[in-house]
Formats: sequence, C-alpha cells, structure tokens
Amino acid sequence: MDILIRCCAGLDVHKETIVVCVRRLPEGRKRKVFSEVRTFATSTAAILEMADWLASAGVTHVAMESTGVYWKPIWNLLEGQFEMLLVNAQHIKQVPGRKTDVKDCEWIAELLQHGLLRGSFVPEPVQRDLRELTRQRRQLIQAKASVANRIQKVLEDANIKLGSVATDVLGVSGRDMLRAIVSGQDDPKALAELARRKLRAKIPQLREALAGRVREHHRFLLKLLLEEVQQFEIWIGRLNERIVEVLPGPFHDAVQRMATIPGIDERAAENILAETGVDMARFPSHGHLASWAGMSSGNNQSAGKRKTGRTNKANRWLRATLVQVAWAASHTKQTYFAAQYRRLAGRRGKKRALVALGHTILVAVYHILKRKAVYQELGHDYFDRHEKDRLLAALVRRLERMGHRVTLEPAEPAA
Repeated sequence: MDILIRCCAGLDVHKETIVVCVRRLPEGRKRKVFSEVRTFATSTAAILEMADWLASAGVTHVAMESTGVYWKPIWNLLEGQFEMLLVNAQHIKQVPGRKTDVKDCEWIAELLQHGLLRGSFVPEPVQRDLRELTRQRRQLIQAKASVANRIQKVLEDANIKLGSVATDVLGVSGRDMLRAIVSGQDDPKALAELARRKLRAKIPQLREALAGRVREHHRFLLKLLLEEVQQFEIWIGRLNERIVEVLPGPFHDAVQRMATIPGIDERAAENILAETGVDMARFPSHGHLASWAGMSSGNNQSAGKRKTGRTNKANRWLRATLVQVAWAASHTKQTYFAAQYRRLAGRRGKKRALVALGHTILVAVYHILKRKAVYQELGHDYFDRHEKDRLLAALVRRLERMGHRVTLEPAEPAA
C-alpha cells in the first residue's frame, strides 16, 4: 500500500498512560519506515512533554481511539498543533489474540500512515461546551423524573391514588396536596379542595383517591423527595440560564428557525444544535446526517438477502431528543408529521413510526439549517393529494371485501 503521510503518530489512550507510536518515512526513501514507541503519563505536564516530542520528530498527523472521556484532555492540548483524528474503536479492530498496548498504537499509526482511518466528528470547543451543558441538563431531567416515580411509589404505599385522578402529580394542585399531607393534613375533603382549575371538576374522585393511610414514615419520605425535586429544578434552571448565555449568535438564529418545526421547542432545538452544530457542510447530504445520528435503517445483506434493517446506536443523545420530538409532533393537529405518524403506525407499529418520523424531522432540520430557511407546512392531506389513485384503489378494495360493488364516477366541478 502507498504511504500517504510521511510522519504520523498513533496513540493508545488509557486512564493513566498513553502509549505512542511514531512512524516516519525518511526523505528519499519509498518503503523503509522507522517507528519508535514511548509511554507517557496522562498528567498535563506529561502530555505537553509528549507534544514536544511529537513536534521534534516532525509528526504532522495524530490519531487516537475514542476511549470514554480519556481522549478529551489529550485532544484539548494537542488541538491546533497537529492534524487530529478521533477514530471509532470498532472500525480499527485487529486480529484477535494479538493485542497489546504497543501493538494497538502501532496498528493505529500504520493505518493512519496509509490513509485508512476515517475521523469522527469532533466539534469546535464552543460547541463541545454547549454539548456538556445540554447533556447535563438532560441527565438532571431524567433524575427528576426518577424522583417523581419514587414519590408515586410512596403514595401507592400509603394507598393514596392521586396519580389515578391527576395527570401530573407534581403539578400545581398536586404539589399543594403533597405539602398538605407532609404538614399533617389527612382529611380527604380538605385535600381535594386544594385542586385548581380543570382539576376542580374531579373533586368527588379526588376525595375518594386521597382517602388513604398515611403514616409519619410516608410524610418523612415525601418531604425528602419534594425537596430533592425542588433542588433538581433549581439546577435545571441554572443550566437553562447558562445555555442561553453561552449560545453563540448563529445558534440563536438557528433555534428560532427550528422552533417553527412542529414538535420542536427551544429546549429541544438547543439539544439538537449542541449535537449537530449549525454548519451542515460537514455532512454531504441529509442521509449522512441521519446515519450519523442513528436514525436511518441499517444495511446488512448477504447472498442477495436483506437480513436486518435495525438502526445503529450512533449518537444516543441526539436520537433520544429526536424520538421525543417525534412523539410531540405526532400529537399535533392538522400537520404533515401527524399524518405520517398515523400512516406508518398502523402498518409498522408505534415505535418504528416514531423513529421514521424522527428521521423526517432531522431531514427538515438539515435543510432548514443549510438553507437558513423556516419550516413550510405540507398539510395533513399531503399523502391523500400525492397518492390519490393509490388511496382510491385501497378504499375500493376495502368496500369490495365488505360485499359491495363499487363504481367510481368523477364528480362535476362545483359551480
């Protein structure tokens, strides 16, 4: 194989050590390659020492595996000095049974020198910071949901059926009732009177649901869990403020444009942009973006047969946001997305329909960001208008299966 890079380095990164292999092809030679392997610690001083050694050796390109979070400090310190490549570990596996740290770094360097490595997408530092903030916010929201589930379990243990009547136990009315229970109130009629707005129409059901056997043990747990929920809400609010502060100017404009898509609010737009960025030039097409996000069907064929179409794992943060957005879009009224969801859910099931709808939304995001446009609604009758003959044939077959003879005649145009 031809050598494309004269001097490069492969890094095998661990928590406490970095094994480095430098491969160099001297000037005037075509085949004879010299290699040298050294081991460094992962402290800042050791990484800077490694950078000086790489620069003195004439290294121009550096490649490493994406091992957990251990690659990040090395990338931050070497970025700008060398051409960096972050590689998916699954793409560079060696022959089994011949694995050591030294062989790993030598294998990475050899693949890099022959131009056989494909680098992963690593965004700019500003976007990396935004990613950490949005991902932390999502984890706190999930933790808050977990606490809400524990509150529901405590209520069930006390035979309080508030969740069977109120849609949101932690809504305004629900929290007032929970605080009253914690303070010692056990009269179901008094608790039911704390309901507000639409929930007041369910006061008779609330009186029955709030008649339980609450002990001091339950009150202690509920007070503790409510304080935990409030603390999570404070942290989430601080993260929201910080995200708005650090959001770059182009991201602000993109958030406003993306918010025109049904199912996407500002928080979801921030989560999506933190993962993809606003520059769609790095993705040759919307298909590449969908594949990178794990929202396109897989390709596994053998002997002319398609074995599976499962999506890959890819970016789990973006994938989760898109499925959540798809669920919200499927419940909108008179929209193309809701029509697509109903069209697919009946044939393929709700979960597959949500993934397919998430893929459609991601395609819309791609073109909106690339063209700097806003979302244009296609209408809930889009499929009826563009597949009119197919729809008529299906309806005729359905009526014929029910025992009817169908004759279609075009209607006269309205005067």
